[in-house]
Amino acid sequence: MAPPARPVWTGQIRLALVALPVKLYSALDSKEKISFNQIHEPSKQRIRYEKVAPGIGAVDKDEIVKGYEYQKGRYVLFSDEEFEALKVDSKKTLDMVQFAPADTIDPIYFDKPYYALPDGKMADEPYRVVSEALKKTKTVGLGQITMRGRSYIAAVKPYEGGLIVETVHYAEELRKANLFFDEIPSGKLDADLVDLAEELITRKKAKFDPNKFEDEYAIAIERLVKKKIERHGELILEDQEEPSRDHGDNVVSLVDALKKSLAKKSKIVGEEEEASAPKRRAAAERTKTTRAKAPAKTPAKKRAKK
Repeated sequence: MAPPARPVWTGQIRLALVALPVKLYSALDSKEKISFNQIHEPSKQRIRYEKVAPGIGAVDKDEIVKGYEYQKGRYVLFSDEEFEALKVDSKKTLDMVQFAPADTIDPIYFDKPYYALPDGKMADEPYRVVSEALKKTKTVGLGQITMRGRSYIAAVKPYEGGLIVETVHYAEELRKANLFFDEIPSGKLDADLVDLAEELITRKKAKFDPNKFEDEYAIAIERLVKKKIERHGELILEDQEEPSRDHGDNVVSLVDALKKSLAKKSKIVGEEEEASAPKRRAAAERTKTTRAKAPAKTPAKKRAKK
């Protein structure tokens, strides 16, 4: 399938003196899912939104500019030309100024991925060289990129047979984890329970396959819309889920669940040992019989006298 007609960004990725012309395309499918409009029920007319100013009423789009409120009710205004006039060195260049081991960047920092394609035949070879070098060194190239009037940290990563550019959050954009996790109690854990939890995880460990997951809510919405159309707008409530209950103290604790699993596992191991006992006894009998039938060895001293 060919990429979308229009890239979201065109420029160059630079490695020292090597400039690699690329075009970026969103890696996320922009295909619209089912969306809803607000409707005035009595008239069945769609609700429209107008740009209005207090005391003025509806205003023209051309009369609207960006403003920053520096005091309550007081703004400084900016025109589009002023934003365009801002000179940002990295505007059309993603200069890789640092290379970090891929496993040292916490996934929470990554935001949106873009496929980077070489722009023109002359870019093919340097594109492949940079991709292969990043792959072999297991590193991610880091720099800054400007898109849609905003500057982002960008990570250049080898992916499949090419490169992706992934925007990265700035440190101040993320809330500190300790604000949320500090109240989680600490203390010594039952080693057996941890071992069992680890074993249960290991049993289901497999390579990530996104095709095994579906957007269940989106699928349910599609079914509801289809059914609603088929029934000419009739109210449909029979498929509604039960409201989630407040489980309170009735939740089965992880400790209890793991202990039950541990007991079940011990039972299985015991049954396996019991089932294999006859086989072990039979093997022992065969070994005993084989030894009895084997000819006795002549002691070394007796052989020497002869």
